Amino acid sequence: MKLATDVTHCDDLMKALVGFREYAAPVIQRWGGALAERLGAGSRLLVAGNGGSAAQAQHLTAELVGRYRDDRPPFSALALHADTSSTTAIANDYGVQEIFARQVAAHGRAGDLLMLLSTSGASANLRVAATEARRLGMTVWALTGPAPNPLEGAADAALCVDAATAATVQELHLVAVHMLCETFDLAVERRTAVERRRAAADRWTAVAGKDGV
Repeated sequence: MKLATDVTHCDDLMKALVGFREYAAPVIQRWGGALAERLGAGSRLLVAGNGGSAAQAQHLTAELVGRYRDDRPPFSALALHADTSSTTAIANDYGVQEIFARQVAAHGRAGDLLMLLSTSGASANLRVAATEARRLGMTVWALTGPAPNPLEGAADAALCVDAATAATVQELHLVAVHMLCETFDLAVERRTAVERRRAAADRWTAVAGKDGV
């Protein structure tokens, strides 16, 4: 019986993954490029989630501050739920719905990005954080379960995973995180190459002008 259950779970994941490839790739391609541009210009990424989604969100920040595959410079990415002292203090003093919004107000700036992960898309504390981020001029992305859902409507852009169970949604969220990291790294590599060519051209122009060429 256990074997049958495990096979069913894998079948559900494989079925959801087939469709996921089609609708997720264009969204993640856009997000990866935008993330590389923003973080490369000095903005930061704030990320939050609850429960298992918190683990997924923190996995993303670890890949950006550390590295995904190849070595590259670190980039600013903060997992808001990881600050347990702030989170518990805010929950105690202001209520659970404010635990992320208050941190967004403290750390977020116009031009920064806020990414929110939720298998249901119904977490009130994430929706409040999205509202606060947009008030500050931040861009909000949501990685959720099936659409429509409240968090999708509160974000500037959303990737809504179409899967039958929360477990499968969460597994595909991890796939999305890895795809985003890969797309981000490729965009950073292209950006770095362009900057190097531009710097080389500037040096050649300076030398040519000095020598009167």
